[in-house]
Amino acid sequence: MKEKFAINVLICGAGAAGLTLAIDLARRGISFRLIDKIDHPFHGSRGKGIQPRTQEIFEDLGFLNRISAVGGPYPLERRYRSDGSYIDSHIMEYEVPTPAEPYHFPLMLPQFMTEAVMRERLVELGHRPEFGCELLGFEQDTDGVTARIAGKSGEEVVRVRWLVGTDGGRSFVRHALGIDFPGKTLGVRAVVADVTLTGLTRDVWHRFGDGDMAKQILFCPLAGTGLFQIQGPIPLDGDIDLSATGLTAIVAERTGRDDIHIQSVSWSSAYNMNARLADRYRTGHVFLAGDAAHIHPPSGGQGLNTSVQDAYNLGWKLAAVVNGAPESLIDSYEEERRPVAAAMLGLATKLLNETKSGEMQRGREVRQLDIGYPETSLTLEPAGHVGSLFAGDRAPDAPVRGASGQPVRLFDLFRGTHWTLLGYEAKRESVPSRPDLHIHIIGSHGDIIDDENHFRDAYTLTPGDWVLVRPDAYVGAIVTTSDIPELEVYLAQVGLSL
Repeated sequence: MKEKFAINVLICGAGAAGLTLAIDLARRGISFRLIDKIDHPFHGSRGKGIQPRTQEIFEDLGFLNRISAVGGPYPLERRYRSDGSYIDSHIMEYEVPTPAEPYHFPLMLPQFMTEAVMRERLVELGHRPEFGCELLGFEQDTDGVTARIAGKSGEEVVRVRWLVGTDGGRSFVRHALGIDFPGKTLGVRAVVADVTLTGLTRDVWHRFGDGDMAKQILFCPLAGTGLFQIQGPIPLDGDIDLSATGLTAIVAERTGRDDIHIQSVSWSSAYNMNARLADRYRTGHVFLAGDAAHIHPPSGGQGLNTSVQDAYNLGWKLAAVVNGAPESLIDSYEEERRPVAAAMLGLATKLLNETKSGEMQRGREVRQLDIGYPETSLTLEPAGHVGSLFAGDRAPDAPVRGASGQPVRLFDLFRGTHWTLLGYEAKRESVPSRPDLHIHIIGSHGDIIDDENHFRDAYTLTPGDWVLVRPDAYVGAIVTTSDIPELEVYLAQVGLSL
């Protein structure tokens, strides 16, 4: 007889990855606890860029508008020449949003404010992180995990089905599992600090010493605050004075200006850049996500975003197994997410090397809209399938119309905890209804009308085709009506039996 758990998931680490997982589990009604050994929430800017794919996730989780309201767009970057002249440019290639991709530019919001919005959303769903609560150790058996934790009221032992380590680059969970964290130190040490200052305008991102790793320093006005984030490489060895006086001296030396004064420092860090990837993301009932599984140099703004997407991938799978899906479904977490992290590490390292020479250009790849899971165990499509969309791809958005006449987006249909099945000019009775599957027929006689052909253009289907969209808005299957028996097998494998 299977053990019944009062708590299904213990999440260790209440940063962006842990909060994403908690929010997703909370909206699915899955029991969990979210703990963090620090006494108070992290108060630094660190990961400040919310990439377009992460914006789509935050829209699904119910707080993108709040993120957008308190944050703002990235400003132009102003690169100063040695003679004091400068040139302004976009920090990344600009593309106009499209019906299929409604978000095309990163939002800026310092990490402490992003996480504050996420905690607010979690409270709305009836939960809070437990700060000052430390994981002391754990043991696992064939059914679950027994964990020892120490909180403000003392030590306790908790029994859970799964433990997820979202506890950062120095992850206690990863170390306890004995999982190797290979990679390399990149030979760059840097300072990052959140400061108030005088002498610079807030309308641009100021960069001095471009391409000179001994003199480079950047000042980014942090949207939603009165702060600037200072970034710059520093010597590999030696102490760095991160006080207001010490930073003012560094600024004067690197800019050649005496009118930029640091008034106060609210947070600062000196760190060595690393690129590392855990050998595996799972041991038994214990998982790694976020920085516990991979750490990146900050170039390109990939770290926080990749961490959020780890949790978004894992959450629905844990919930599905709790609700009766085969345990094997969770094996797809590492299968899908580890290659993505490897690719993001390569991208961030490439951008860092370009930064050293002053040639970095952030292109489409940093938006993470092209990330997908092709040819993995959760993809189904008939041999010879043609078109621009394939199983494993991100499911595009499209403005369409409900049969009642009101405008609607595909993202509106996807939003929530369910799977979505779209039939293009298909017969609704071909696939029986079942819990957690929303079926929509798109076409002249369906409940969704594609007046302007945005769906047709993005999905490139033939009448009678079906597209199955996963809870995380990736395409699980593309099939024809004759492939419905194979689709039924797929649905059973992910817990959507009749």
